[in-house]
Amino acid sequence: MSGSASGIGKGIAKVEVSLKWDPSPMGQPAIDLDLVAAAYRHDDPHGAPVYVVHFDSRSPDGTITLHRDSRDGKGFGWDEVMTLELGRLAERFGRVVVGAVIQQGTVERAFSEVPHARYRVAEGHLALAEDDFAAVSGAQAATLAEFVREGGRWQYRPAVRGFDDAERFPQAMGAVSGG
Repeated sequence: MSGSASGIGKGIAKVEVSLKWDPSPMGQPAIDLDLVAAAYRHDDPHGAPVYVVHFDSRSPDGTITLHRDSRDGKGFGWDEVMTLELGRLAERFGRVVVGAVIQQGTVERAFSEVPHARYRVAEGHLALAEDDFAAVSGAQAATLAEFVREGGRWQYRPAVRGFDDAERFPQAMGAVSGG
């Protein structure tokens, strides 16, 4: 879906990206998925991110915040929730990419090993995207969505791409092609 979710051409001002998954089976190490967002300059939309937001952080201006952070998927409903106030981002920003990464602890995992993992991108009550990770089942990290400022308005673009290196993901997620 391109353009405004509301259909009146104002673009997207505020979105919420969420993750949920089932906990590990009894006796197995906990599964920890994290949301990650990276903001890019308008004049360098695929270069190095100006900043990256993830667990224990937020954007310097408070426009991108992680409201819920689960380390084990044992919550009810959505386990991780991040809000992006795109309408408040400074004009120098032209692109924001949001993704999910599996924390690689004592056991390395891919999305195929995370039970019932799902994501949702929503503007208010309208889901722009909601799906599982089947398209990137062998990956350790994946981009889920990108938001691009065009003509002064923020537009949503689906951007599901898998990455094999969870450690390097925050710096590589905005590249033109997956890694």
